[in-house]
Amino acid sequence: MKRMKNETVEILDTTLRDGEQTSGVSFAGTEKLHIARLLIEDLNVDRIEIASAKVSNGEFETVKRVSKWAAINGYLSRIEVLGFVDGDISLNWVKSAGCKVMNLLCKGSLKHCTEQLRKTSEQHLLDICLVLDQAEEMGIEMNIYLEDWSNGMINSPDYVFFLTDNLKDRNIKRFMLPDTLGILNPVNTEQFCKRMIERYPDIRFDFHAHNDYDLAVGNVFSAVHAGIKGIHTTINGLGERAGNAPLASVIAALHDQLNIKTKVTENNLNKVSRIVESYSGIRIPNNKPVIGDNVFTQCAGIHADGDNKNNLYCNNLLPERFGRAREYALGKTSGKSNIKKNLETIGIDLDEISMKKVTDRIIELGDKKEIVTQEDLPYIISDILHTQNSDRIKMINYSLSLTHGLRSTATVRIDIDGKEYEQSSPGDGQYHAFSKALWKIYTQLEKPKPALVDYNVSIPPGGRTDALVQTTIVWNFKGKQFKTKGLDVDQTEAAIKATVKMLNMIENM
Repeated sequence: MKRMKNETVEILDTTLRDGEQTSGVSFAGTEKLHIARLLIEDLNVDRIEIASAKVSNGEFETVKRVSKWAAINGYLSRIEVLGFVDGDISLNWVKSAGCKVMNLLCKGSLKHCTEQLRKTSEQHLLDICLVLDQAEEMGIEMNIYLEDWSNGMINSPDYVFFLTDNLKDRNIKRFMLPDTLGILNPVNTEQFCKRMIERYPDIRFDFHAHNDYDLAVGNVFSAVHAGIKGIHTTINGLGERAGNAPLASVIAALHDQLNIKTKVTENNLNKVSRIVESYSGIRIPNNKPVIGDNVFTQCAGIHADGDNKNNLYCNNLLPERFGRAREYALGKTSGKSNIKKNLETIGIDLDEISMKKVTDRIIELGDKKEIVTQEDLPYIISDILHTQNSDRIKMINYSLSLTHGLRSTATVRIDIDGKEYEQSSPGDGQYHAFSKALWKIYTQLEKPKPALVDYNVSIPPGGRTDALVQTTIVWNFKGKQFKTKGLDVDQTEAAIKATVKMLNMIENM
């Protein structure tokens, strides 16, 4: 089916329902409400699926909070809850929680119907119709999932058509086609979706992909290319097993590869992804398209040189679209252009001889597998050019204690503009104690201090006890967010190095 130019596809995001089925992920009520607001207001997703009926009392209270917020702000029709073929039990749960849209989970394959429900096709159809009749009486809008539809199309298409033939004239707004076990590929996804659309041209279909073969985004592409009107996603690809189709990747593919419009606000995708990363505890891989730390980072010097010459190494995925900026990595593949780009960013200009020395040192560090950041450049330049260290803040001394059964303690002595200060403090761990002692000094001097946003430790694989540890800390100071990194064989010492870098950086902010 040929899509019309500038046609719009609807996005349902199910981070708060299917995404929460990720192993180890459970959002608190406040987090769920915040994510719902981000999805609706910041990303402008068309619809969100926020929960499954009957899960728990806590979930019921959370759904009530979300539905109350949605009703006040005119979003209630965009809030959906998964329900089951159980008479009026799910319907009453949904209505009592304040919602008015339910997604009914029906069986989309004969195997699921006969082996899980132990019912005939006709019996299951009668049970579905009973729920639909009651929903109409209660004023609840209905969509239906044909669970395991992909297996149904492969092994029992007559069952899929029997069910759809008998439901197509009922009061159902959308039929939702899940690849429940992630078994489809882009070829049969398009074939099966076309078959449904051609047989039922008046039905509005959604497609719900899973990523077991890493084909979820490709399958979404094929479904939309076939004429599917709605797509289901999750933030960061959260979901059972290998997860669902990630929203950021889907949006990029639809907008750029198919020229299909959505209502999603691209430049908020990275921000929302980072918040969900924090709430879920599932870190975004560095190479994750659109939102990974490295995906807008050029490593090879020739690429930076090409960017200087009419953006020869850029594609349509410009970082600014997604609220990000292009970066130029520093390491053994860096050339002069990479380094020059970073120096321009921090306002440093070097002559050719000095640039050569800095380039050689960065390559040397890269050969040792050390990671060089933009924030490291002033230190490297100072060291190479033998200029006087201009740091206003220097770490003179510190002592850390770790005793079983007792709180850690730290004593810190620092030099600020030539004057030494010392403080001690207990803490919940060595770095926490160090930080508390340090901030005592800053409080004493009435100096502003930053907020610690994130703390990440990277240890090379292989179990070597002498391996260098990199500690990366994300800070927020006066509304500006930035990272500092420290490298050492001890993670606490690496964190202290990162902290000292940060202290000198904020002196100039």
